Amino acid sequence: MSLINTQVQPFKTTAFVNRGGKGEFIEVTEASLKGKWSVLIFMPAAFTFNCPTEIEDAAEHYVEFQKAGAEVYIVTTDTHFSHKVWHETSDAVRKAHFPLVGDPTHQLTNAFGVHIAEEGLALRGTFVVNPDGVIKTMEVHSNEIARDVAETLRKLKAAQFTAAHPDQVCPAKWKEGAKTLTPSLDLVGKI
Repeated sequence: MSLINTQVQPFKTTAFVNRGGKGEFIEVTEASLKGKWSVLIFMPAAFTFNCPTEIEDAAEHYVEFQKAGAEVYIVTTDTHFSHKVWHETSDAVRKAHFPLVGDPTHQLTNAFGVHIAEEGLALRGTFVVNPDGVIKTMEVHSNEIARDVAETLRKLKAAQFTAAHPDQVCPAKWKEGAKTLTPSLDLVGKI
């Protein structure tokens, strides 16, 4: 069953976040995702090879996510303590100013369908959640393939556009400001 257009299930966990040079542990729940757009980026584990490159990519786009009114959450099956040390020891991860969410109980990885039971790790899953806590986009793939966060940002903006303009759809390769389509019988067979 697809998670698209379903509500994020209740959860409670702890994240490490470093904003303004001050690190702290914060509680993250399904309520944390309400009232604003959220992007959850699941990764296998801290201290791996591809994961820091993705965190660095997310960090380089973080201002754009913030301008779009969205918070980014990186989720691994590690603890928030591991994320603190990871942040302190990796030049790439140190660039992150968004929550690094621990999921040692696998509650989130199971709820989002990205848990690898045999390994106790997560697949690379990316989810855009609207301010009502409803999942609007999802992408899940094998761990040897890192993502391009610019595409996640594009999907976020498309989801935001269609939420604000429910009579419109975003065509392939749509970018913010580009033309959209108004679905109608007149378009059938014309595109």
